[in-house]
Amino acid sequence: MAELEQHEGEQDIEKKIEETRQKFKNEFLQESTDKYDSRDVERLDKDDALVEGYLQWRLCVVEDALKLIDESLQWRKEFGVNDLTESAIPRWMFETGAVYLHGYDKEGNKLFWFKVKLHVKDTKTIVDKKKYVAFWLERYAKKEPGMPLTVIFDMAESGLSNIDMEFVKYIINCFKVYYPNFLSKMIIVDMPWIMNAAWKIVKSWLGPEAVSKLKFASRSEVHGFIDPEYLPAHMGGTDPFKYSYPPLPDDDFPNTHL
Repeated sequence: MAELEQHEGEQDIEKKIEETRQKFKNEFLQESTDKYDSRDVERLDKDDALVEGYLQWRLCVVEDALKLIDESLQWRKEFGVNDLTESAIPRWMFETGAVYLHGYDKEGNKLFWFKVKLHVKDTKTIVDKKKYVAFWLERYAKKEPGMPLTVIFDMAESGLSNIDMEFVKYIINCFKVYYPNFLSKMIIVDMPWIMNAAWKIVKSWLGPEAVSKLKFASRSEVHGFIDPEYLPAHMGGTDPFKYSYPPLPDDDFPNTHL
């Protein structure tokens, strides 16, 4: 009986995937083809897991998934995501070490670190910062397709000058819209009380489907999510990792980590 239900469930999602593709072609591609990168359109037509990810994030409601796909593909073209390379990003962003992939949580999800104290609000660099985050997410998506990420906001030694709400909202949108089903959880570590109001706003941005993934943790509580071997010393961890560039620090992808 259980096998029959599973089979019927698989058939149902296959139908939804096909329906989503057909409606996208009929309702969105007919309007205009130049608002999307043709490589993304082709991938959407061939990659079942990609379409399924959008559907699952929108509780298998096809119309809602289509809105997500439309917004996501427009963003990908606007930011030139398919062509983002190291050389397309200012070198100083890599050298700062404010954003990087390193280590795993207890569930085997890759850790995406944001060292908040290294961020400074600056309207002149916001577009490059957004592309920088997109570079990391796209790099990870190609290396580990379908595998979720755990985002760590390391708030140690940070203050209000380090919080750029536009940038934070963009990061939220990356997981709400541009990379659906990518977020395992988002852990805010060691948050100063002065930032409480700001993070209440962030919670409202996340929406009901993602707010349950937001975790606030002290330096000791974060050990409930991540083993000491992947935590820095200031969080009571034993990880000797020190960020430096070059090279990129994420080439430690053992596919057999679990």
